[in-house]
Amino acid sequence: MPIYEFECGQCGEDFEQLILGSGVVVQCPKCGSKDTKKKMSACAFKTGSSFKATGSKSSSACSGCTSTNCSSCGS
Repeated sequence: MPIYEFECGQCGEDFEQLILGSGVVVQCPKCGSKDTKKKMSACAFKTGSSFKATGSKSSSACSGCTSTNCSSCGS
């Protein structure tokens, strides 16, 4: 499902929204502003019967990393 993360430029609220088409105007649920920006977010994908998260400290891709920020190790 196309669920995206947004940040409001007016009040700073972070929120998620299901987007079912292009050209959808996203409004902040807190203040109603249309000054919103889509954020880059981690994704997950299904392999067999389990989900693999990317960018997550608990995923096997980051098991050898000691940083709390996965972008520092490239995983």
